[in-house]
Amino acid sequence: MVIVFLLVVVSVLVVANWYLWRRLFRDTTRSPGALRRAGAVLIAGGWVLAIAALVAERAGAPFWLQRTLAWPGFLWLALSIYLLLAVVAGEVVRPLLLRFLERRDARQRGPAAAGVTRPQRWPEPIPAGAPPLGGVCDRPSTGTVSEQPSTGTVSDEPPQEAAATETGAPAHADEPRPPADEPRPPADEPRPPADEPRPPADEPRHPAPSRRLFVSRVVAGAAAAVAAGTVGTGTYGVLNGPGVKRVTVPLAKLPRAAHGFRIAVVSDVHLGPVLGRGFAQKVVDTINGTQPDLIAVVGDLVDGSVQDLGPAAAPLAQLRARHGTYFVTGNHEYFSGAGQWVEQVRRLGMRPLENARTELPWFDLAGVNDVAGESEGQGPDFTSALGDRDTTRACVLLAHQPVQIHEAVEHHVDLQLSGHTHGGQLWPGGLVAAAANPTLAGLERYGDTQLYVSRGAGAWGPPTRVGAPSDITVIELASAQT
Repeated sequence: MVIVFLLVVVSVLVVANWYLWRRLFRDTTRSPGALRRAGAVLIAGGWVLAIAALVAERAGAPFWLQRTLAWPGFLWLALSIYLLLAVVAGEVVRPLLLRFLERRDARQRGPAAAGVTRPQRWPEPIPAGAPPLGGVCDRPSTGTVSEQPSTGTVSDEPPQEAAATETGAPAHADEPRPPADEPRPPADEPRPPADEPRPPADEPRHPAPSRRLFVSRVVAGAAAAVAAGTVGTGTYGVLNGPGVKRVTVPLAKLPRAAHGFRIAVVSDVHLGPVLGRGFAQKVVDTINGTQPDLIAVVGDLVDGSVQDLGPAAAPLAQLRARHGTYFVTGNHEYFSGAGQWVEQVRRLGMRPLENARTELPWFDLAGVNDVAGESEGQGPDFTSALGDRDTTRACVLLAHQPVQIHEAVEHHVDLQLSGHTHGGQLWPGGLVAAAANPTLAGLERYGDTQLYVSRGAGAWGPPTRVGAPSDITVIELASAQT
């Protein structure tokens, strides 16, 4: 089954990238050449870098190699997604643009566009000694023949042609007579066929690209510009640091003394080969700027080992809150050595909640491990964290994945704080994330339990977000007793 799935995935990728190459490079060039080959190398090479970056991160390759591969490889992942979406959208624009150009050209051609052609014939060469036609053409068309002085020269015209000349009519009934002042070609110059229009004198030597080729180039150029602009804007949004979102959550059991208690929720920072120490400092400054009463770090803090990312995580020691900073693991901690990171965050001044609970003056704060820890025997244990608590007190639970909400409901949790989804991160990835999680982002209620899901502060893979801006959320608890 796994092999079949992999074959399907590879086949889809191959077909999608062939289609991308065809629309961006083959359809925009006249013939095979260097540009088509460069396009094939670009697309294939981008995917080689992307796969290599993913493998290097999971395999724990040397950190310098991870950083070398991560930027071009992960950015290509994001760019290829939006190139494909833009090119597919271009299929709608393509026939409309072709039809527009056809109608425009038809209007410019005038009668010829409607199939009405006026045959144009070049005049017969004039034999030497023959009378000029100009005098004949100047005669009035009333049928009156004006007197001509006698020269004693006998005309060489046949009788019927001479008669036609004297009446001012063309020599042949179906042949229009050229104007008198139109230049005539030399007698020895070959005449074009009667049904072929005379080419304009200023016709370019190199023919213009065909209408279809022109449309392909316009659509491909627009698709590339839109994709690059989308990825560039989304990357800038991540690197610039997360914004602050404020949400008020009423809790029925919260005492009046805790009304307005502020919890800064930060998830999915994803420090790693792309987002490093500078980004961690921006996150810390943003959190401290909200002046929270408590800080909750709800998993996926890092993508790498303590040895590689210890210096990048060092600014987290600057986090300040009146009631401290608490941490629970996410699935990526178990890819990176969860035990080492639990000890590291403790050294940075955070308090890990590993299936544990602490009693604050006004409510209980609990935390459970991520479900990814089950493979290491360190999965979530709600009984250890919540089994013996006083259910008359309000309870706030830190759990990385929203899917843990159902067990939280069974244990009478009032509010669960989660992350993991990134809000989809790259549109339309939210459609997939929404199908896999009970809540994609924001606040929702499940029975007597409320669930808040943060979109996260960082990004995994491409340092890019589209349609799901990063955030740090300040949850302000409200007492129903007020």
